[in-house]
Amino acid sequence: MKINLKFKKEFLILLLSVFLTSCLTNVEEALIEENPNVDPCETITYTLNVKPIIDNNCIVCHGNGGNFPNLTTYNGTSANANSVKAEVVSRRMPQGNSLTNDEIQAISCWVDAGALNN
Repeated sequence: MKINLKFKKEFLILLLSVFLTSCLTNVEEALIEENPNVDPCETITYTLNVKPIIDNNCIVCHGNGGNFPNLTTYNGTSANANSVKAEVVSRRMPQGNSLTNDEIQAISCWVDAGALNN
C-alpha cells in the first residue's frame, strides 16, 4: 500500500509539473503579418525620419562653417538631396561612421518621394 501511495504522489507531482509547464509555453502569440501592398516609404518624413539622421551623423562635418553641402536646414538638405542619397547609399558618408540599413532606406525613400518638407 505504501508503494502504491508513493507512486501516486510521484505521478501527481509529475502530472502537475507537466501541466504547469505546458501552460507557460502554450501562450498564443499575436501574429504580425506584413501587408505586401503597404509601401515602406509611405510614412517617411523629413522632420521625423531624415532630419534626426542628418543631425546625428552629418552636422558635425556639414554644419555651419563646415564642409559643403551645409545640411543644417531643410533647404540645404533638399537642394543636395540626390547627392546625400548617393553618398549614404554608397556608404562613403558619413566618414568614420556608418548608417544602419533602415537609416539609408529612410533617406532613399525621402529623396525618391521628392525630398518634401514634411
